[in-house]
Amino acid sequence: MSLDSIFTLFGGLGLFIYGMRLMGEGLERAAGDRLKVFLELLTRNRVLGVLMGTIVTSIIQSSSATTVMVVGLVNAGLMDLMQAVGVIMGANIGTTMTAQLIAFKFTKLALPAIGLGTAVHLFGKHKTQKFIGQVILGFGLLFFGMQTMEVALKPLAKLPEFISFMASFGKTPLLGVLAGFLTTGIVQSSSATIGILQALADQGVVNISIALPILFGDNIGTCVTALLSSIGTNITARRAALLHLTFNVIGTIIFLFILPLVQMLVSYTSTDPVRQIANAHTFFNVTNTIIQLPFAFLLVKLVTHIIPGNPEVVERGVKFIDDRLLETPSIALVQVKREIGRMGCLALETLRDTINIFLYYNEQKGKLAREKESVVNDLARTTTRYLALLSRRSLSTGESDQITDMINAVNDMERVGDHAMNILELAEYKEEHRLTFSNEAISELVEMSSKTQDTFRMAIDAFLNDDKKLSNKIIENEEEIDSMERKLRAHHIKRLNEGKCNPSSGVIYLDMVNNLERVGDHAFNLASYVLNIDKNFKDLSRIGK
Repeated sequence: MSLDSIFTLFGGLGLFIYGMRLMGEGLERAAGDRLKVFLELLTRNRVLGVLMGTIVTSIIQSSSATTVMVVGLVNAGLMDLMQAVGVIMGANIGTTMTAQLIAFKFTKLALPAIGLGTAVHLFGKHKTQKFIGQVILGFGLLFFGMQTMEVALKPLAKLPEFISFMASFGKTPLLGVLAGFLTTGIVQSSSATIGILQALADQGVVNISIALPILFGDNIGTCVTALLSSIGTNITARRAALLHLTFNVIGTIIFLFILPLVQMLVSYTSTDPVRQIANAHTFFNVTNTIIQLPFAFLLVKLVTHIIPGNPEVVERGVKFIDDRLLETPSIALVQVKREIGRMGCLALETLRDTINIFLYYNEQKGKLAREKESVVNDLARTTTRYLALLSRRSLSTGESDQITDMINAVNDMERVGDHAMNILELAEYKEEHRLTFSNEAISELVEMSSKTQDTFRMAIDAFLNDDKKLSNKIIENEEEIDSMERKLRAHHIKRLNEGKCNPSSGVIYLDMVNNLERVGDHAFNLASYVLNIDKNFKDLSRIGK
């Protein structure tokens, strides 16, 4: 094979992959966020999950992308392993649509599709039109890349050494599986490697007996993307990626045992070797799903055994409030206060996590902290809506005042979550730019962080229990935090003047102190609702100081 043929092959492969991505992205963008919503809402049933995985993957033209999406949803706690099983199996079926499309041999339409797609994409007035143009352009590039690969591989049909090499895969199927696995693991697309296989078949270089083991290996190789995407995720997400790999490995083992039977069945479906490969790909994944879907719970047990541990899952959604309780405001108020308490504890937990990440950076814990903060935001929106509905009921003056205080408390707790995210961003900036802090600065931050966390924890307890004595203690603590903030700023300026402090680190230090002081303000606000004092009293009392 000449150097020109090698370059042509790589160019064709690049066009094929790029075209497939363009087509998938165009369809995905045209659908908007509905694909993820479908996956979240319509996967309660395993069979329905298979259907949704098939449809979504057929649209975005990548089982890897669907599986990565599933890993992300599992990591966010929006989907559990049992729900993920069906979607992953469906993704394997959906990815066979590309091979089936190639088997129709639309190569003559490649250049016209490129021209039409480009025109629609450039001159379309609406986003949807542009996305449709992108889909047509991707379709054209996919088949033009296929045509280019066929031209590059044509000389191999006359090369005895290569034909002998490919024939060895038919004689030793495990070598074919290994070759398919390695190739797809490198290219990161089973559709692309199966496309190469179909191009070789079109040139008469491979037949179905050679192609089948390679095809099985391709299905295992496509799991590499999901495995890589699971690095740094929680235990459940890593299990989901391993589940994808396990599913394909088990399927490959089963099909290797019945390889002659599979070869015979596929041969009956068509006389065209390109179509045979496409049908074999579909047959493998559909049959594998039918065999393993009833035993999904065993797959989940297996991956749970391989990756042991208790996953830290953030519980989403409200837990204590229910619209049916709105008819009984007194009970609804008790329940909504419990929900606010849960939200406050999660905000405190997020704050604690981000402070620890600032001191001892951990990327995985950072992702979990973001997840917790998003739950805090969701709870704030849902609880505020619930309180707004409750305020329309027939209430006593005291109950109306309670609702006002609760709405304010929800806002304060949500803002603490925001400050926690500010601290996380400071931690990430500190890590990215490798900023260092003096032992004195770290010691000061630890002291102020501890005081702030304790004060906010007490504020949650005081608000929930209407504890006036504890609220007065919080007022005292908050004054100490303010004093601490002023003292730490003065110490920082002194270190800066003495050249002991890196200016960039100093900016981060001051931002950190400021965020901690603001958390103290929100703790003061919570105490003020219990003591029935104007929260602006704190600012007014400073006038003249």
